[in-house]
Amino acid sequence: TCHTTPPKARHRCMRQRNGFAFDARAALYAMLGQDLTRIHGMGPYLALKLVAECGNDMTRWPNAKHFTSWLCLSPGNKISGGKVLSSKTRRSSSRAAAALRLAATTIGKTETALGAFYRRLAARTGKAKAVTATARKIAVLFYHALRYGMDYVDPGADYYEARYRERVVKQLTRRAASLGYALQAVPQLEGVS
Repeated sequence: TCHTTPPKARHRCMRQRNGFAFDARAALYAMLGQDLTRIHGMGPYLALKLVAECGNDMTRWPNAKHFTSWLCLSPGNKISGGKVLSSKTRRSSSRAAAALRLAATTIGKTETALGAFYRRLAARTGKAKAVTATARKIAVLFYHALRYGMDYVDPGADYYEARYRERVVKQLTRRAASLGYALQAVPQLEGVS
């Protein structure tokens, strides 16, 4: 079923001086049957640019890993004799990858799950790697939206932080058990945080 009117916008779009003279969001929705602007960091301009660069037929790539590799957003493993020499991402002149990287930098300032992911990674590995990893996540969401009709719903930064905390506690519990110890939660005192 192809719909002609997109669902209600996630956020109010401000009129830009050099913006489109037509409703790009509605045109994309009519063409694809999918509202790509629901993905955080992806506005009508970026969605239109990605569709122009990559097309709307995602069956050309067997899965999302092939798509992100084509965009040069996946690590390229140079291995010799079983030893990893380098895992840097390849250089790319792809305009789609550049647009995704730009979207990733702006997403780092938002209170979303992708924004929390970006900030956590930037603190640990640096901003350059965080931008590439977040751009890759946006590319995977774009791929799944077009290939499988996935509707993106942002779980929020709090959900991401809670899931991260659960993973850390599980890893610490496993590590303590392997050393013969058991983790125990510290009781919270009233009035002290």
